[in-house]
Amino acid sequence: MAGYSPLVREHFEHPRNAGVLDDPDGIGERSNPVCGDRMTVMIRVADGRVTEVRWQTRGCPAAIATSSFASELVRGWTLAQVRELTREAIAEAMGGLPRDKVHCSVLAADALKAAVADFERRQAAGS
Repeated sequence: MAGYSPLVREHFEHPRNAGVLDDPDGIGERSNPVCGDRMTVMIRVADGRVTEVRWQTRGCPAAIATSSFASELVRGWTLAQVRELTREAIAEAMGGLPRDKVHCSVLAADALKAAVADFERRQAAGS
């Protein structure tokens, strides 16, 4: 784990919010075919805000850490705030990622955005 910030190591060694969210309001899945990392993010939404996040990730320590960190980061955020989340914001908030692991923050941001988009599709289909 050399080269990782203390926060990245902490989230890898003690991940938060891992697992399945029963009956989620939105699901986002993203993968990186080059390295094989795969993330699934499930969200619950109330009053336009993310109230709960769960995730399942298969991948390297940075992929697990960014999944865990992002699940805590966006709790309480509006859907608009999640849509604006960037990989840079995740990586910076975690104290940086090694250059060859930045793609993990991309997966985390994109999976969260996909979960929000899925939620919005479901809402539109139900109205």
